Amino acid sequence: MGLGAGAVGLGGMAACAPSANDSDTSSGSSGAPTSGGEAQDFGFASWSLSEDAPKPVIEGLISTFEGDAGIAISPVTYPYNEYLNQLMLQVRGGQFAGAAQIDVAWLGALSALGKLTDLSSFADGRGYTDAALQAGQFDGTQYGLPWTIGAIGLVTNTELMQQAGITAAPTSIEDFEAALRELKGLGDDIIPYAASTKVAQLKDILIWMQTFGSPLIENGQVTIGDDASVEAVTWYKKLYDDGLIAPDVDRFDARALFSQGRAAIYDDAIVGKSAVVSESPDPDFASKLDPISRPVLQSGDDPRALFWGHAVVVIDGDGAGTAAEFAQWLTSDEATTIDFFEQLGLPPTTQGALDSDAVTGDAFTTAFSERVTATATVNPFWQYPQYAQMESAVAEQVQAVMVGSASPADAMTAAGEAVQALI
Repeated sequence: MGLGAGAVGLGGMAACAPSANDSDTSSGSSGAPTSGGEAQDFGFASWSLSEDAPKPVIEGLISTFEGDAGIAISPVTYPYNEYLNQLMLQVRGGQFAGAAQIDVAWLGALSALGKLTDLSSFADGRGYTDAALQAGQFDGTQYGLPWTIGAIGLVTNTELMQQAGITAAPTSIEDFEAALRELKGLGDDIIPYAASTKVAQLKDILIWMQTFGSPLIENGQVTIGDDASVEAVTWYKKLYDDGLIAPDVDRFDARALFSQGRAAIYDDAIVGKSAVVSESPDPDFASKLDPISRPVLQSGDDPRALFWGHAVVVIDGDGAGTAAEFAQWLTSDEATTIDFFEQLGLPPTTQGALDSDAVTGDAFTTAFSERVTATATVNPFWQYPQYAQMESAVAEQVQAVMVGSASPADAMTAAGEAVQALI
């Protein structure tokens, strides 16, 4: 059942419907600002509208807001890998105004365009956690209202792990590699670790570089090319050559392989659970998912994980005020965000919703939070508007190593120089 058809349409949301003349836009807080004036039509950009699992849920949210506010929302969508570039082109060209779903990593790039609305007044009194609010800030300004916050980490298929005789999560690099070799023994149809090997997602190698001890950037100096980053890429190449990871895999390929039971381990954000479960032919697949901490180089190291999250920003222009109300309602109304979690498994960002029975009673979310999110850190590239080019520069060099056209040492030296030139 779509979100809009259920809780939103029948119950509490109707009572707290967004309205230009209604200052109480939440079931849990009062006095939150509205844009004032008459509600206006606006656009809403979202890559999730291109994905099968979240599309009907988000369409339901859009429909509910449209009905309550008496306006029309024009959806705009592109696949995730194309989304940022396309959105920036539209914003730069003045062809888009309204609300936009963004990866929290993109705030620097988008704010550089000078067209984001300061949403500080819309964040006040809504119950967002401090960490979530910080994820929507750039240079101290609240440009984004946090929609869901978590991390990207390792998820396993417990059935395949048990078939391979692995009864405990590997905690060291050596144990992890040994586990992959045991999983490879299950047969050629099984990919032990569906790690990213396509350029579009090879930024995942950065978290392994950090695991091996590279800070990536330190005091404004890029460290890629150091011993740790070279060691990480050398190890990744070994996994590739030994068939423990597979060629031509990105996040969506990995989800498909994992959902079909053809991959035992992959990297994903918590959002991936709903996607792989919905795509799996196994009706009991959800019960077989188990997030694990990334293995560490030395005992005592913190497991590395990449901070991850979505926020909603507002691009200045026609309807921006109503779009800000939409962003506020979408991300902080307790009934809406809990229902969103129940349907897609995306953790909410307000303390009230996080403390709800729906969230605290979910074993996967609890385990993911304890084993992955607890030690997550931001990508140090994100502080630079050119962060995407920086990730691409590294990915292209790692790809050269994978196909054997460059040595790890030469490729990482070149990557480091390319990234430094972008700062």
